[in-house]
Amino acid sequence: MSALDAVKTRLERACARAGRDPRAVTLVAVTKGRSAEEVEAQLLGRGHLTLGESRVQEWRSKAARLAERGWAPEWHFIGNLQTNKVKYCAPFYALHSLNSRRLAEALEAFGARRAHRFRVFVEVNVAGEASKQGVPLAEAEALVRYAQGLPHLEVLGLMTIAPYSHDPEAVRPVFRALRELRDRLALEALSMGMSGDFEVAIEEGATHVRVGSALFTPDTATLPEPPAGPRDRKGTA
Repeated sequence: MSALDAVKTRLERACARAGRDPRAVTLVAVTKGRSAEEVEAQLLGRGHLTLGESRVQEWRSKAARLAERGWAPEWHFIGNLQTNKVKYCAPFYALHSLNSRRLAEALEAFGARRAHRFRVFVEVNVAGEASKQGVPLAEAEALVRYAQGLPHLEVLGLMTIAPYSHDPEAVRPVFRALRELRDRLALEALSMGMSGDFEVAIEEGATHVRVGSALFTPDTATLPEPPAGPRDRKGTA
């Protein structure tokens, strides 16, 4: 079984536990640090065309290389976006890291000049980690409402990066808090969950999971056991 197939199987099992349709969850394959050749062999050549990058310069080089090889994947930007890099971001399907009014204003100004509308996720630092980007949970609604008032931004939903933990159950409250905020704000999408915790994120309602390292492991015929822990609420899309 390929690493891609293993991740898709884990995704489908998580959806089954939560009573969700797997088609409601988008797997954003994170290609940071991977060569164009690796991406082609492990993902594109196996039919997976939704990719995520966290550095603009790396993405530009990689996207150009893949375009030369005939590939046109759907790119998502998932890293911290500096305002001076906004001018390069129109080709992305969505930006998962709107974290300030300043960035919203830079996107709006570029969009107005180029008649382009950016799809964005507001990044929320749910756990309040000093090492992470994102607006504090208590300030997220204000940024969402501000961005919704800008004609060249379309707010798809919310994004978060949970604290690292060996136990995926430990970060369930983070995902649950973001889903509850999403519901209060009547938004559609939730970008949350990475290689170590995306199954719990799906159970809590993730519509987009950002998976990198799990997709680039050696092919295997076995799957990891599903994470243990309470399944006390079914996530909804």
